[in-house]
Amino acid sequence: MKIKKVLVANRGEIAIRVLRACTELNLTTVAIYTYEDRYSQHRNKADESYQIGEDNQPLKPYLDIKAIIDLAKSKNVDAIHPGYGFLSENSEFARQCAANNIIFIGPKPEVMDALGDKITAKKVAVKCKVPIIESNKKQLTSLKVALSQAATIGYPIMLKAASGGGGRGMRIIRKDEDLELNFDSARNEALNAFGDDTMFLEKYVENPKHIEVQIVADNHGNIRHLHERDCSVQRRHQKVVEIAPSYNVSDNVKQNLYKYAVAIAKEVNYNNIGTVEFLVDNDDNIYFIEVNPRIQVEHTVTEMVTGIDIVKTQIFVAGNYTLDSKQIKIYEQETIATYGFALQCRLTTEDPANNFTPDYGNVTTYRSASGMGIRLDAGSIYQGYQVSPFFDSMLVKVSSHGRTLDGATRKMVRALKEFRIRGVKTNIHFLQNVIQHPTFKDGKVTVNFIQNTPALFKIKLPQDRTSKVVKFLAEVSVNGNSDVKFIDKNKVFRTPKVPKFSLSEAHPKGTKDKLTELGPEKFCAWLMEEKKIHFTDTTMRDAHQSLLATRMRSFDMLKVAESFAKNHPNTFSMEVWGGATFDVCLRFLHESPWTRLRELRKAVPNILFQMLLRGSNGVGYKAYPDNLIEKFVEKSWENGVDIFRIFDSLNWVKAMEPSINYVRNKTGGIAEAALSYTGDILDVNETKYNLKYYTQLAKDLENAGAHMIAIKDMAGLLKPYAATELVLALKDTVNIPIHLHTHDTSSLQTATYLKAIEAGVDVVDVALSGLSGLTSQPNFNAVVEMMKNQPRAHEFDMPKLNQFSNFWEDTRELYYPFESGLKAGTAEVFEHEIPGGQYSNLRPQATALGLGDRFDEVKKMYADVNKLFGNLVKVTPSSKVVGDMAIFMVTNNLTTEDVMERGDEISFPDSVISFFLGDLGQPVGGFPKKLQKIILKNRKPYTNRPNAHLDPIDFDEEYKAFKKKFQKGFTRAIEMEDFLSYTLYPKVFEQAHENYKTYGNLALVPTKNFFYGMKLREEILIELEPGKTVIIKLLSIGIPNEIGMRTVFFKVNGENRFVEILDKSLNIKIEQNEKIDPANTNQIGAPLQGSLYKVLVKKGQNVEENDPLFVIEAMKMETTVTAFKAGKIKTISLKEGNMVKQDDLVITIE
Repeated sequence: MKIKKVLVANRGEIAIRVLRACTELNLTTVAIYTYEDRYSQHRNKADESYQIGEDNQPLKPYLDIKAIIDLAKSKNVDAIHPGYGFLSENSEFARQCAANNIIFIGPKPEVMDALGDKITAKKVAVKCKVPIIESNKKQLTSLKVALSQAATIGYPIMLKAASGGGGRGMRIIRKDEDLELNFDSARNEALNAFGDDTMFLEKYVENPKHIEVQIVADNHGNIRHLHERDCSVQRRHQKVVEIAPSYNVSDNVKQNLYKYAVAIAKEVNYNNIGTVEFLVDNDDNIYFIEVNPRIQVEHTVTEMVTGIDIVKTQIFVAGNYTLDSKQIKIYEQETIATYGFALQCRLTTEDPANNFTPDYGNVTTYRSASGMGIRLDAGSIYQGYQVSPFFDSMLVKVSSHGRTLDGATRKMVRALKEFRIRGVKTNIHFLQNVIQHPTFKDGKVTVNFIQNTPALFKIKLPQDRTSKVVKFLAEVSVNGNSDVKFIDKNKVFRTPKVPKFSLSEAHPKGTKDKLTELGPEKFCAWLMEEKKIHFTDTTMRDAHQSLLATRMRSFDMLKVAESFAKNHPNTFSMEVWGGATFDVCLRFLHESPWTRLRELRKAVPNILFQMLLRGSNGVGYKAYPDNLIEKFVEKSWENGVDIFRIFDSLNWVKAMEPSINYVRNKTGGIAEAALSYTGDILDVNETKYNLKYYTQLAKDLENAGAHMIAIKDMAGLLKPYAATELVLALKDTVNIPIHLHTHDTSSLQTATYLKAIEAGVDVVDVALSGLSGLTSQPNFNAVVEMMKNQPRAHEFDMPKLNQFSNFWEDTRELYYPFESGLKAGTAEVFEHEIPGGQYSNLRPQATALGLGDRFDEVKKMYADVNKLFGNLVKVTPSSKVVGDMAIFMVTNNLTTEDVMERGDEISFPDSVISFFLGDLGQPVGGFPKKLQKIILKNRKPYTNRPNAHLDPIDFDEEYKAFKKKFQKGFTRAIEMEDFLSYTLYPKVFEQAHENYKTYGNLALVPTKNFFYGMKLREEILIELEPGKTVIIKLLSIGIPNEIGMRTVFFKVNGENRFVEILDKSLNIKIEQNEKIDPANTNQIGAPLQGSLYKVLVKKGQNVEENDPLFVIEAMKMETTVTAFKAGKIKTISLKEGNMVKQDDLVITIE
């Protein structure tokens, strides 16, 4: 063959396709690339590759005929292949090649002149008696001429570029205003894409199929068709999915299409490869559209069903071989058959959910598909590739082949599922929706299929779990966990061992099963008849709240939950939820508390779950509407809670009564109402919180509907002999079970339990020894041992129970930054009365405010404030009010006398003001009137229930609005539980929600790595779901670049992956364009990222509604942004040529 060396005047996927064909023919190859395109893979596929154009010219050198031919001549090139797009349909380029003795691999210039221009092509079609669509008769030299011609043809019409294809410059025009708006931008788009801004108009055929016939012809007058392709699936007139051959198109229509296509080709003595395109309407009327005298993007499907290599055929034809030569082997028409069906999907970096806005950035992960019947034609797509805004958005063409359309579709679905592309948005899930839609499968798609099928845009977002968790590990390895204030670099962690259990054996029956069998009332009757003492294990809630500032993670709980449930099914209940765990889960641990509850329930289906519920506050710190608390109780039961320990921070029965009723009426659970203990009932001087007070309170709670009574001794003030008196008195007063809860701050409370058990208490709260004692609960293991061989003994497998203690002892080490610092029990608690759960939080709170060395003063002030406030029952949130006031006073060096004497000039903490307003209810004996007046100043308090003055939530409307706001970009369905979390903690939920979108489910990350990141060469396993585990190894953390970004390299499942992380310790400020304020309707921003190609207005200019303001260019497509109201241009924030991101402020109107 006379062709020995070929230059490919193109880039990306088609350049690679041509280069591969040349290599198969043993031809030497030359590639060209621009500086912006220097990392494109096509240059590496050629024997030689050369940059063209200046470094600041990303696109236009590909259109520079003179430069390309000059390079070709200098490198002794015999032939140039133009690919598609760029200069592929430019007859002048073909002429210049011929003039310089270079073979143009494509049709002759005369053929291109006759058919490459859509206007002249129609004249040929008319001559061949091929039906056409009416178009303009005069050349569209101006908008005025275009408007006149549009009036003659009649709307709707199509505005098209005379040269080129791929949807560039194409617009549907339905009225004069559309034409006025789009004419100039379409011309500019065509000029940039093809170097020719000639436009034409034609009648728009509604809802047709788009069918094209592949033509092949040699230089000797032999013309054949290679059957047809259905290209109806398109948007913005760009093809998305193509099928060969067409499906559900009559044979009569097909034969006419072949006849028309061959007739047009013969009329112009066509040579090489070309495509004749038609529209077919619902009545099988055929309309000629155009001829593309070049290779098509979708040529792959024809190759797959015919077995003919179209690109090699092009080269051989250019080398002057005949179709029936041994090189080409295309014989008579009847010998060219198709086998099966093939379809092609174009994977692009476009976001279907955002109007197909092109995305660009760094490809952090790339894993492609393969297997039987799959063909990939990729451009530049690999891990680390920077997708540029200057080029086409297509990453890879995926083609599948099967004996049937269904078979080919199944292969395509499978292939699309195999792809993993991260770092940029793609249309993969949209493509899956398209090819699995019944209309597609039935062959009934038309060109309007996408725009008329909203279901295609119901796209399931990729979970992208691995990328998200790797990003988090990179972030915490570089910047640390913001919740960890200090790290002991010499700390060595032990590996906690989970006690053995059988995975396959069923859970033994437990108290949960008994509650289900008996119902609440009969269950409580059974409990009262039980001789043996029962135990509630608080390890998974109050124990770690009191010792470790509530920081225990679900990861560690779920490690051991099933084992505990199977080894100790005789446990009465497990306190796993409620209280501060809800807030901390969202705020610090980046977990969903609802997910924690559900997962624990799956692991422990046999033991009762218990939660702490604030009567008026749920799990919040203020009053909420009654119907919110009701819904919260209902959903808590549905997700796994059985026992609701309901309390009020002021022991106000009126505040607890609604929640008791919610539990009774909305659940099958147990309403355990709590009397919060304070003071000392054995003190003869105690007149407020004496024995009579507690017995009357218990009777009132029983009358309110409580199934059980809890003695909630949150500060550990109940002494042993007082416990005897209290339990005996309560047993005489009420006819329901008694449940005792305390904190072992004084190290005295095991004795208290002994006396309470002797007095007949039914259940006591304990914690496994590894998380017991001090501000936590008494030691579970020790109390069981204490009762051995006694009348009320309850047998447990002690070796196994001790193994669980060892597990928590080792696990506790991981949480060392959150330890309270209390080393031993202290009798001081009987003076300051700080609740155990608050103590571990109060010290870090004081330290954060610079009072670490004055914590003794804080404790003393806590007691003083309690007296000042009238001796309160101190339990969250009332205890928090006392703590806030104590810290406030120590910080400002105030005394209680100062408050009473100078209170008018003091600005008190919000929580204190809220308390004295009545937001937490009414304390026993009322508020100190003088102090209340000082704190509230001129504000009037209320005396009814704090919830009573709150309007109920409209769940239908508010939940609907909530879902609309938070579902976007969220990978799982928004639930009512999310809405409840948001309503209780709006800001905390929003932050947690964004964190989840960024990092995914962090409850899966091992605790050591969650808090302390990864060490170099460390390898960890993360189980994303049962049976799906990723192996992550940290390879290196790079040095920061000029803007403070470090490249963190990992090996993920054996493949390298990297993440760019900003090192916050460097405090480098990165300059960014100003963003629009969504609330400011005068600001107009960039609708997508790209280049600010042109600003069409000037400062001070008056504009009308819909006037064009500026043009954004991205992926060779132009988007004109118009004014949405009349006004005057106040500011233009950016200059032409600037790169912009979505929502960057461009123009402000006044």
